[in-house]
Amino acid sequence: MGADLEPGTLLTAYRAGIFPMPVDRRHLGWWSPDPRGIIPLDGLRVSRSLRKACGRFETRVDTAFRAVAEACAEPGRPGAWITAPILDAYVELHRLGWAHSVEAWRDGELAGGLYGVAIGGLFAGESMFHRETDASKVALVALVDAMEKGAGRLLDVQWLTPHLASLGAVAISRVDYLARLEQALTLPLPAAFAGA
Repeated sequence: MGADLEPGTLLTAYRAGIFPMPVDRRHLGWWSPDPRGIIPLDGLRVSRSLRKACGRFETRVDTAFRAVAEACAEPGRPGAWITAPILDAYVELHRLGWAHSVEAWRDGELAGGLYGVAIGGLFAGESMFHRETDASKVALVALVDAMEKGAGRLLDVQWLTPHLASLGAVAISRVDYLARLEQALTLPLPAAFAGA
């Protein structure tokens, strides 16, 4: 409990397998779940309908980070947890080149997307949203493609939910996660995120 949301604090936490999430509106908790949810890059489940949906959207990286984060933070969303201080902290991480968004666009409008933190071969997914059916899933497909599927890369989704499991997410032990994290941190940043 506690601590701050300064860039150095956040990056140190992610490198140690820890991420922040409020316990309530006044208290910040730091989490390292056991088991931990990940999506193996060769295990993403892309259904026929999702593959078709991918053709309906244009995907982009880092062209609307704040808009994605603000959409994820909308207080009316079920399970909303992103407070104004958390939003500001990740916008600053993005400005510094550590946080990234993957966006799904249609007809010039932001239809969905996700954001997270990239350190070496780790992408720690934080949140996703959609305004059109399948738009957030299309962004996830684009993220997996952007991660280059090299050995040792790690897509962290924190907790395994039924929705994420339907897309191929699996639960692994904290010990396994930390071993994979150690390897992922030694890898170069995927090219899609290196230009931010």
